[in-house]
Amino acid sequence: MQTARKIAILVDPIALSRKGGDHAAQLARELLGQGATVRAFGAPPGSLPQSSSEHGTTLAQYAPDAILAYDAVSPAAWIGALHARKHHIPLVLIEGDASLAARRLRHLGLWIFGPTVRRTASALVALDPQAEQRLLAQKFARERVTRIPPGVDLEEYRPGLTSGLVHRHHIRGRLLLYAGHLSEGRGLELLISAYARTLSQNGDWNLALAGDGPLRSRLRTQVERLGIASSVHWLGEVGEAELPGLLGASTLLLVPGTSPQVRGQNIPRALASGLPVISSDLPALHYLVRPGENGLLAKAGDLEGWCAALQRAAIDPEQRRRWSRSARSQAESELSWKQVGREIAARLGALELSPVPSSDCAYPRRTA
Repeated sequence: MQTARKIAILVDPIALSRKGGDHAAQLARELLGQGATVRAFGAPPGSLPQSSSEHGTTLAQYAPDAILAYDAVSPAAWIGALHARKHHIPLVLIEGDASLAARRLRHLGLWIFGPTVRRTASALVALDPQAEQRLLAQKFARERVTRIPPGVDLEEYRPGLTSGLVHRHHIRGRLLLYAGHLSEGRGLELLISAYARTLSQNGDWNLALAGDGPLRSRLRTQVERLGIASSVHWLGEVGEAELPGLLGASTLLLVPGTSPQVRGQNIPRALASGLPVISSDLPALHYLVRPGENGLLAKAGDLEGWCAALQRAAIDPEQRRRWSRSARSQAESELSWKQVGREIAARLGALELSPVPSSDCAYPRRTA
């Protein structure tokens, strides 16, 4: 596999507070580990791993062999496109963020930056099915779009961890975990109803809601009305340092989202933790869940379907152990940052070896 000798990573500062920031930092670390020279542009000093400043403090001085830019119609992508067109080098765009702020900026960026970026991008990497569909809707060529899932730290998220949160909340027995915002579109009222009708009647099961949001009061009222308050635990916001242990101490992760905007960012972390997942069958959620192998899928918004999924998962401990082993194996083979870095480096290598012809609106690698 040929890796670009000098890679520029372009990120807008605002992206570092969203999903793209973590992805850029981890990817930079992996590319450096593969022997590439990496420089970050647009990010505050020290926020991304990179080679020493002697390689150039501006994009022109650095003279990269290839450019990676985050968010397909962002200022970073536009700057990357201008440089790639001028110097005839590959531009690879990485698309993943689906936050409300990103959607608002994307609408403006599509009009301002879209035409130049579309004409220049040699390849695009979508981090999930939502990102893939956005790129296609923005008129990027289908044959240039590749889906590579977001990576997960297999040392940070691993089986066998324990959680002080579980002990502090005096949780005993098996634990169903929801971790995320308590808001509309998350399917939480349905989840509580399904739990009340099924596993709440078994004294060995608990439901934990880790997060906060505008629905908290309404959900608590629902729990009290259904008479299941003794086995429903409100953990509040969980910090990044506490999440690996919480996932490791749980029995199943539940992702009952009903809105297409639900991202399911804890699903890769759960798989790395050896934690089986029951998820709604939305495209942004189900692409990593393999029913009967690492968990189950249920129709979004379908109470009967969720009741059936909870009962099926609960009935067979050996089945859950098999799911747990399969989840970790999948994370190791598909979701490790090492694997993600290799796939993106391979994409860059393929572009260097077989660049898209300039007549097809993309630019081949600069010659010496």
